Amino acid sequence: MDSITVKAYAKINLGLDVIRKREDGYHEVCMIMQSLALHDTLKIRKTSGNGIFLQTNRRGLPVDMNNLVYKAAALFLETISAREYVHIMLDKKIPIAAGLAGGSSDAAATLKGLNELYDTGMTQAELMKLGVKLGADVPYCILLGTALSEGIGEILTPLPALRGCQILLVKPDISVSTRYVYENLRLNGNVSHPDIAGMRAALAKDDLVSLAGLMDNILQTVTIKDYPVIHEIKSRMTELGAMVSLMSGSGPTVFGIYRNPVSARKAFHYFRVNPGLYRQVFLTYPYQPTE
Repeated sequence: MDSITVKAYAKINLGLDVIRKREDGYHEVCMIMQSLALHDTLKIRKTSGNGIFLQTNRRGLPVDMNNLVYKAAALFLETISAREYVHIMLDKKIPIAAGLAGGSSDAAATLKGLNELYDTGMTQAELMKLGVKLGADVPYCILLGTALSEGIGEILTPLPALRGCQILLVKPDISVSTRYVYENLRLNGNVSHPDIAGMRAALAKDDLVSLAGLMDNILQTVTIKDYPVIHEIKSRMTELGAMVSLMSGSGPTVFGIYRNPVSARKAFHYFRVNPGLYRQVFLTYPYQPTE
C-alpha cells in the first residue's frame, strides 16, 4: 500500500464538567463526548526521500510543526524509525478553533492512517497512548463514538450510542481562547455542575428526552458573559425546535439537537440565510465508529 484516505470526525460535548484544577496546571474534567458525521479528509501517501510534506485547502493554516497533523506524522514516523517521505493533503471541513476538536481529530486520523499505511499493527490502545502526547482530546478522537472522558480527557469509557437525532452546528464569527476560558472559570459553590451520571443513565435507556434535559457545559458560565452572541444562538435554536442547545467545548460553536428532521432543516435554513452573522453552519448527525 502506497497511499490511504482517512476521515477525521468532529466532536461535540454532550456534557462538560470541570472537577478541579490540578497542581500541574491541568484541569480535571468529566465529559460525555460525541463524534459527528462532519469530517475532514486526509490523503496520505509515501514518496521517495525523507521528511513530511503537508498541504491543505485552508489558506493561512500552518503546514509545519505548528499543525497537529505534521506533529502526529513526525511522532509516528519517529516511533517506527521510518525514513520515507510522506505527503499529506488535508481537506478541511470542520471549522477551525471552534470547540469541535478539528485539530485533535486530524492528528488522530493521521496516526490511524499511518498505522495502516505502514502496516505496523499498533492496537487502538497503543495509538491512544501515542496520541495523548499530542493533546488530551486525541485519544478520544482515535476511539470515536459516544464516550465518557475523565482525567485531563485521556481516561475514556465507551457509552451507549446517541441515536435518533440530527445536530445543527453554528459557529459565530468570533474567536475564543480556551486558555482564557479555563483561567477565568470559578469552581465555587455558586456554580452548577452538569449531572454526568444522570446523562449516562439516560443514554443507557436510549432516552433522548431525559438526556436533553440534563445536558450542560460548565464553561458556558465564562464564555457567554464575554460573547452574548452564543446565548443568542442558543435561544434561537430552541425557538426553532431544538430539544436542547449547548456550546461545545470552550466555544464558540453552538449545537442544537433536533428529533424532528423538518425542524432541523428549517433551523439550518434560518441560520444559513441570516445575512452576515453565521457563515459556518452545518446540519449533521451522530457518528459511531461501526458505521
